Amino acid sequence: MRQLDGTGLKRLHRSWRQRTSGRLALILDGVGTPANVGAIVRTAAAYRVEHLWLAGATPPLSAPGVARTALGTDRYVPADTVPTGADAVAAAHDDGFLVVGIELCDGAVPLHELALPDDVCLAVGREDHGLARATIDACDHVAFLPMLGRVGSLNVATAAALAIYEVRRRSWSPSF
Repeated sequence: MRQLDGTGLKRLHRSWRQRTSGRLALILDGVGTPANVGAIVRTAAAYRVEHLWLAGATPPLSAPGVARTALGTDRYVPADTVPTGADAVAAAHDDGFLVVGIELCDGAVPLHELALPDDVCLAVGREDHGLARATIDACDHVAFLPMLGRVGSLNVATAAALAIYEVRRRSWSPSF
């Protein structure tokens, strides 16, 4: 085995793009740490998230810390700034998305068990308090990422990456 060259990488990624269906969007509800926002943007660009809504105290994609971590990938993901997470959910609904909040709360179901349509918008929240109550209430579903270890929660950028991957994985797996 050897590492792929530029042409090999392009072929590999093109084949996965062709196998991927459905639209995916993302709401960042008060995600305040620029490095986390930048990491989420980079993951969003890698997995063809078609739109971001930046709500509340989420810094703009042009903020220095965001740009430093995103490494220019922000040019691949259009973003709108909205006052609140609930406003972002309303905008996602207007664009035809079913909105799933990723949160550790009563009534949340494991993300991998949730039946999802083709057009999904995931919502993630602040590093220390998660999604705002009004955002949770506006979501169509609330899901969580099961964890096995002694850690009670994940970094928001890590949680967003896992959730994005799970939604995309479904279009690659025949069972969904």
